[in-house]
Amino acid sequence: MVCSNRSSARPILRSQSPPWASVRCCAIWIVLLCCTSSGCITSRYLENRSIRENALTNSLHLLRWRGPEISVRTQSTLRRYGLIETYQDDSQICLHRLQTLNAQNPDTELAYALSELSYVEGKIADRDGRSSDAMNHYGVALTTSYRYLFGDQLGEVRNQYDPQFRAVCDLYNESLEDLLRLLCAENRLRPGQTYTIQTANQKFVIRAEMRGAWKEDEFDHYEFVSDYDIKTLNNRHTTYGLGVPLIAVRKPRGEGHPEEEYYPEGLSYAVTALLRCSTEPSRGGRGTGIHSGTARSGNSHSIQQVSHTNEFGAADETAVCVLEFFDPLRANQIQLANDWVPLETDLTTPLAYFLDSDEYRKRDRATEGLLDPDDAQQKRGLYMLEPYDPNRIPVLMVHGLWSSPLTWMDMFNDLRSFPEIRERYQFWFYLYPSGQPFWISATQLRGDLFAMRQTFDPAGQDRAVDHTVLVGHSMGGLVSRMQTIDSGDDFWNLVSDKPKEKLRGPPQDINKLVSALEFRPNQSVGRVITIGTPHRGSNLANTTTRWLAGKVIKLPRMAVSTSTRLTRANPGFFRDTRLLTEANAVDSLAPDSPIFPVMLRAQRSPNVKYHNIVGVLEDPPILAGRHHRGDGVVEYNSATMEDTESELVVDATHTKLHMTGKAIFEVRRILLEHLEEVDSEDRLAWAPHSATPLMSDGASGMITDVAPNMSGGRPSVYQLMSSPPGGASRR
Repeated sequence: MVCSNRSSARPILRSQSPPWASVRCCAIWIVLLCCTSSGCITSRYLENRSIRENALTNSLHLLRWRGPEISVRTQSTLRRYGLIETYQDDSQICLHRLQTLNAQNPDTELAYALSELSYVEGKIADRDGRSSDAMNHYGVALTTSYRYLFGDQLGEVRNQYDPQFRAVCDLYNESLEDLLRLLCAENRLRPGQTYTIQTANQKFVIRAEMRGAWKEDEFDHYEFVSDYDIKTLNNRHTTYGLGVPLIAVRKPRGEGHPEEEYYPEGLSYAVTALLRCSTEPSRGGRGTGIHSGTARSGNSHSIQQVSHTNEFGAADETAVCVLEFFDPLRANQIQLANDWVPLETDLTTPLAYFLDSDEYRKRDRATEGLLDPDDAQQKRGLYMLEPYDPNRIPVLMVHGLWSSPLTWMDMFNDLRSFPEIRERYQFWFYLYPSGQPFWISATQLRGDLFAMRQTFDPAGQDRAVDHTVLVGHSMGGLVSRMQTIDSGDDFWNLVSDKPKEKLRGPPQDINKLVSALEFRPNQSVGRVITIGTPHRGSNLANTTTRWLAGKVIKLPRMAVSTSTRLTRANPGFFRDTRLLTEANAVDSLAPDSPIFPVMLRAQRSPNVKYHNIVGVLEDPPILAGRHHRGDGVVEYNSATMEDTESELVVDATHTKLHMTGKAIFEVRRILLEHLEEVDSEDRLAWAPHSATPLMSDGASGMITDVAPNMSGGRPSVYQLMSSPPGGASRR
């Protein structure tokens, strides 16, 4: 259908029953959409491995019946130093003699053999349940491999092009992980504590410290990424280096912390654990057991050690090591012994762990948001999967009809893999009941953005937030664009030709209605990216689908009751009340909806730039018709816009468009372009930055920044009440 330019009321919901042929066709379409919709949660994101991933599995034959076994290269070293028979007779005597030789001879082959043999003996002890012996061997493997990589004694002979060098990195990582697993088994993995590991001839003092912005008690518990396989997400983003990638499950801070409502329960973060050891030959003490205590304050990286000689003539070890926990989003390389070293990281598995959790599945129900918007209101709101950062620009992702934030996880996962993106941006997600008209969702987003800023930045001083980027898919693109338009009185004129000031009724009801029908640009939004958005409606919102939607979608009780009360209190005041009391999301997307002409001609903030990604199928589905030019749901003529800085056409279906590599890479390009402009503005802005003033009309909806008047004398905010806005309905 062609959009009407007249603002006179058109029927927003038609009452006639559709022909049964159309009903059958529509039913088929709904079933297909249900099966393919990214909003339907049926997939698992994680699968437990039966055997953990280990880089040394093949080289040391860890899974063989006779394994683990030392490598051919280590066997050659033992023969070279006359120790192969000793190893075959008594591996412990061989180990001690290797330690003595390694202390006396700066030889990379000896250091490698000692580290590998210690790790193999540790695996054997671990398998046999001798945890104290296993810790001893893992500790030797750790400290020896660390000195191989960073010790001055081997500085002249170390060869980073030798495969042995990477093998030593693997020995360090796997020894550390197995040691951490033993500590976890005894509930000993806690930042802020000092642990003393004592065995028959070895002593290690480990001081655990949190690096970055995290607090020592930030996390409830840790999991190992090597225990899991990724499912559903298209890509797994890792980096290679030193350290053990972990899943850190966040611990809620409890009452008295209003920011907690923005962090979902069960949220997990990526963490990399790394043990900083001494690079000098170390000595030791005696005893058995593990003890813990409070760590010394400060971030000192100094390493201490003492020594004496055991009955084998080898130097026993006592080393004070620092176990550090790093945020790979903030640091992917660190300085060790004057060398910059990349961290071993995994950004995807912790994300998948959270998405697969029961806590997230209970909250993320797209179908509930479609069919029962009123009940879904308690889960509505902005969510953060990373700690709020006042110095990084927010990218707010808004889902579409019959969907949820889950639909963005592939894009989020991929964008975060680019260091230049994660260093400058933070990602937020908006969850809303998609069964209600999109202009109601846009009103609620306006209020939720205001409430969020009041929580984290009440003074409006965080400059990064003033450059927020909105990314909307499908109907979410309409919700996003409505944050940047100046509707004037045009929306109001759709329902009434009488002045708003003459409307009678409870002030709160009047504020809610007026707020939903009047928009002003949010000056904190600097750019909007719409993906597969029906800017002129969708032909799938036809008579048949609207009839079915009217039967299954429950309208929000509060919105309906508010409109009903005002209608009864003001007889003859409104032209057509169906826009207020009977419309649902499908109705709002109909091409003949009077909302679209108003949106298309509305003034837009001159400070906002728009970008568009459109789906056009080369081989459209049969149900879409042979002449369909679009993504199967949204026609190209409806998706395209003339006011955009760029438009990318992608051969993809509507529900997969924003998950394609082309679309994700285009969003990356736009975000980098946004950074260039923001940085350019900052270089030119010599004057001190003033806080962004915010205003609210008390309806938990009509929120705007104080901005220059763009509509010829009309005030920036239509304000009827001076009370603070009511809290957005959340969990």
